[in-house]
This record gives sequence, C-alpha cells and structure tokens, in this order.
Amino acid sequence: MNTGRALVLFSAGQDSATCLAWALNRFASIETIGFDYGQRHGVELTQRPVVLAGVAAIKPAWRERLGADHVAEMRGFGALAQSALTAGGDLTEAKRGLPASFVPGRNLAFLSYAAAHAWLREIDVLVTGVCETDYAGYPDCRQGTIDAMAAALSLGLDRPMTIATPLMRLSKAETWALARQEGGEALVSLIRTDTHTCYAGVRETLQPWGYGCGACPACILRRAGWEAYAAQADGEGAPA
Repeated sequence: MNTGRALVLFSAGQDSATCLAWALNRFASIETIGFDYGQRHGVELTQRPVVLAGVAAIKPAWRERLGADHVAEMRGFGALAQSALTAGGDLTEAKRGLPASFVPGRNLAFLSYAAAHAWLREIDVLVTGVCETDYAGYPDCRQGTIDAMAAALSLGLDRPMTIATPLMRLSKAETWALARQEGGEALVSLIRTDTHTCYAGVRETLQPWGYGCGACPACILRRAGWEAYAAQADGEGAPA
C-alpha cells in the first residue's frame, strides 16, 4: 500500500464510489471533495454522506483511512457553463455533436478546484472516475485531456500533481467488477442501493442496477453495465 495521501473527487455516483474504494486500498490517508454546480440531479449531494458512511462501515481499515470531506460551491460556474444538466431541457438531444448533458469544462474545473485544495493540504494525488471507454462522448474524460491537465496543474502549482484514473480503460461492467474486487459484495450492494447516477434525479423505485429514471444516458449506461456484469457474475457462480 502507498503510504501517501490522495484526494478523491467524489460525487456519490457509481464511478466515484468505486474509485474511493480503490484509493482506500492503496493510500494511507484519503480525503474527498464534491461539487455543487447547480446540477439538476442535486440529490447526489444528499447521498454523499450516506455513501461515505456506508463505505467506512465496510472495512475497519477504510474507516481509519477516510478523512475529511469537502463540498465546493460552484453554482456560478454551472450558470455560465449551461447544459441540459444545469439549465434543464432534453437530456437525450445532442448539441454541437456532444451530449446534451455535457457541461463544458466541468471536469477541468473540478480538477482545478480539487488541485487548489490538495496543494493547501500537501496532497499530490487526485483520484477521479473519468473513463474514455464508456465516457458518453465527453471530451474532458479522455486520457489526453487528463494528461494535459496534470501537466498544467503541476506547472501552475509548482508541485508535481498526479491524476489517477482507475476507470479510464474499463467498461461499465468492468467497473462493477472492480467494485466487487475492491470491496466485495458489500460494496456492490452499497453502490447499487445508495449511490446516485441518474441525471433526472429520480430516486423512487429501486431497480436491479439502482435508482433512476431508466431513460437518461446515465441510467442507460449504468443499467447496461449492470446487466453485463450480472450475467458474467452468474456464469462464474458469484452472487449478482
């Protein structure tokens, strides 16, 4: 295990919860940071403490390593970088060849805020759940973007800043499998019931893959990943 510290960008979604478990198994001390940017699925903010408490309860070592949580207020950014995710509208309609849910510069802004806080806390590793395999068409989730951002942050802060992306090459099904690898069925169950991914903010009926509207791009991706993961888990004799 790495004896260092890391700051996990944590939204209370499936991907960031998996990344949090991944980091807790590899770093001696973890802090988390989330962002209130006026997202229409603001329910993810209310789920953050629920998921954090659930993760801490899975392993005593995780509870010991999990440190402070922070939420950055970024509603001004969300008002400027409007999309269907912040200003309403059809979540399935493309704009300029990109998904309607694409918030321009969102991950770049998240990483900048996180890096500023990490610099003050003398943390030199940021962990984020971006992925270019199932990245839904977001250009700020690509490896090239992350590499360029890490270089810019390191130069701008005059301190090496590493951005770890455990999910970068994984499909959504493989992300479910990674959760099981890192935290067992307890983590898979927690992600299924307590994390939030649905862009519409729907938390009414629990589906096999979690809560959500079932129709927005985030739900479609999460459901397809769960179904592929569950089929494979069944084939291996593992509980799905």
